[in-house]
Amino acid sequence: MTLSLLLFSLQFCENLQDVLPSLPHHDDYFLLRWLRARCFDLQKSEAMVRKYVEVRKHMDADNIINWRPPEVIQKYMSGGMCGYDRDGCPIWYEIIGPLDAKGILLSASKQDLLKNKYRDCEMLLQECDKQTQKLGKRVEMVMMIYDCEGLGLKHLWKPAVEAYGELLSMFEENYPETLKRLFVIKAPKLFPVAYNLIKHFLSEDTRKKIVVLGANWKEVLQKYIAPEEIPVVYGGTLRDPDGNPKCVTKINYGGDIPKKYYVRDQLKQQYEHLVVVNRGSSHQVEYEILFPGCVLRWQFMSEGADVGFGVYLKTRIGERQRAGEMTEVLPNQRYNAHLVPEDGSFTCSVAGVYVLRFDNTYSYLHAKKVSYTVEVLLPDKKSEEQIQQLEETMNELDLNNAHQ
Repeated sequence: MTLSLLLFSLQFCENLQDVLPSLPHHDDYFLLRWLRARCFDLQKSEAMVRKYVEVRKHMDADNIINWRPPEVIQKYMSGGMCGYDRDGCPIWYEIIGPLDAKGILLSASKQDLLKNKYRDCEMLLQECDKQTQKLGKRVEMVMMIYDCEGLGLKHLWKPAVEAYGELLSMFEENYPETLKRLFVIKAPKLFPVAYNLIKHFLSEDTRKKIVVLGANWKEVLQKYIAPEEIPVVYGGTLRDPDGNPKCVTKINYGGDIPKKYYVRDQLKQQYEHLVVVNRGSSHQVEYEILFPGCVLRWQFMSEGADVGFGVYLKTRIGERQRAGEMTEVLPNQRYNAHLVPEDGSFTCSVAGVYVLRFDNTYSYLHAKKVSYTVEVLLPDKKSEEQIQQLEETMNELDLNNAHQ
């Protein structure tokens, strides 16, 4: 440690004398995390630590390992700790595809979800401490593997994205400098859009540690993790005691949540627009999509009765067109949005002007009041280019193999 860094640490430690007993560790290595996270700004680093101490009190961090989450979280919240990398760091798997995001939010409180994720983080740090003792060297970071197979439009549901953002923010604010590397495997074409929605919750340092792997992800993982530490389903040799290749005793693979667990029918929504669709008429909202791969995401509710809804692509720009004159991309149908708010999304495969049409032409008696929010979700260009390059590389390899 350099002299200037030592002086920084001493001053930082002096400023935190009143809260040091509340910290799980107060050695130089632990305190340096907070200084690095705030670029050695003493005031900001101190504020970060003090907020962390308050969160620890609120979460009852010293006893949280013994806390048992609600049954629905235990059974259906996907992910888990399994194995160690070649340096002895614990590995956490996030299983995205089977996660029933809407079911989780309708079945559990946001506070319990945050507490569960906090508990996971504390378990990982506890495992780091055990590895430090076992290996005789400092282990203080965690490797993560995000399995994105099955990532779909259902995962872009706005309340789910916002809730996941809160989980990411909690991790960033309370566990700085603990992420070693994050590998994304089996990323679909939708991944750049999903990543663009959550990347602003991540620090620049965290973003730099995210690596999207291509079709050779099994080989890449084994460069960092010994095969005996990787479940068979991910290309290794590790199995459960009963031979299960997915290691389900360590990794939860989620699944659709039965409605018997639901504690609420819907989540309260805030809508950006309110329109009255007169009897026998319709209301059209236009969005220009400049390039393929963007996603239209909507939420709406009606008052008093159902309303029709469909999505169209204009065939003539600059003039209003009737539904029959446009290309129908999402068939028009009637929704009971007065009973249950409706939400959905659509991936735009071509550029053009898309029309979201609220239909009340079938009603000769009643106007419909509709509250709605519509967003255009853009892909993250960097990750989109990375996926495209990976696909091109694999295509070239396939061509070369075919010619041999």
